[in-house]
Amino acid sequence: MLDAYGIHLGPLYIRFYALLLISGMVVGAYIAARRAPRFGLEPKHIWDGLTWAVLPGLIGARIYHILTPSPASGLTTQYYLENPLQMLAIWNGGLGIYGGIVGGIIGIWLYARRHKQPLLRWLDLVAPSMAIGQAIGRWGNFVNQELYGAPSDLPWAIYIDPTNRLPGYAEFERFHPLFLYESLWMLGTALLLISLAQRFHAQGRHGDLTLLYIVSYAVIRFLLDFLRLDSHSIQGIPALTTAQIVSLVAIAAAAGLFIFRDRRAAALKEVTNER
Repeated sequence: MLDAYGIHLGPLYIRFYALLLISGMVVGAYIAARRAPRFGLEPKHIWDGLTWAVLPGLIGARIYHILTPSPASGLTTQYYLENPLQMLAIWNGGLGIYGGIVGGIIGIWLYARRHKQPLLRWLDLVAPSMAIGQAIGRWGNFVNQELYGAPSDLPWAIYIDPTNRLPGYAEFERFHPLFLYESLWMLGTALLLISLAQRFHAQGRHGDLTLLYIVSYAVIRFLLDFLRLDSHSIQGIPALTTAQIVSLVAIAAAAGLFIFRDRRAAALKEVTNER
């Protein structure tokens, strides 16, 4: 039996949101495995290491949500501390991409260290796949009718059922499809990273693609939060959401490291040429 949010198989209920997240992971892993031989890497490490990345990624994503819950959810960090079992209830929603990225990178680092694999090369290989996974997974928000933006009359605005409209927006029917904006942006990011991958690999600039991926996601998240209606904010900082502050830190750190590495590589090349 089907409903708007999932499939009922007897006592088992499989949500479309979960299926889309899993599909994003599998498609991303498949693309990374197909690309691996071009960069001297073994595809089997993608599938062997997938669990190492996914589980820490889910844990990180859940922790980020617990620390920065959406006001629209009616939940707070204090609520989770007082009801610790609810921290495990990911089937009720509540995953933060920033936490997922950090957790996934930690998982890849652990796998690479255990199997003596080149960490930066693997991170660069999977960076486009992470973007593709996000592009697919964001459609889960469309299915759940959540994380939409401000009311809009644009032709591509989406209809939100009255039961899913946030307080104060009951009289509006159509809203900005933030999931679509981010999905298209991340798909474009994946294509850009794939187009740059061979050049960076040939130049030995391992790690730069990962930094570009972080900057790209941080930029779109920062911009979309101006339209988002239910982002967490830090008390005393009303002008920016928590995600926007995290995005600015991520942009500054990743872009700064990218520029530093680029200048250092140029300086080393100049010294080598002089010799």
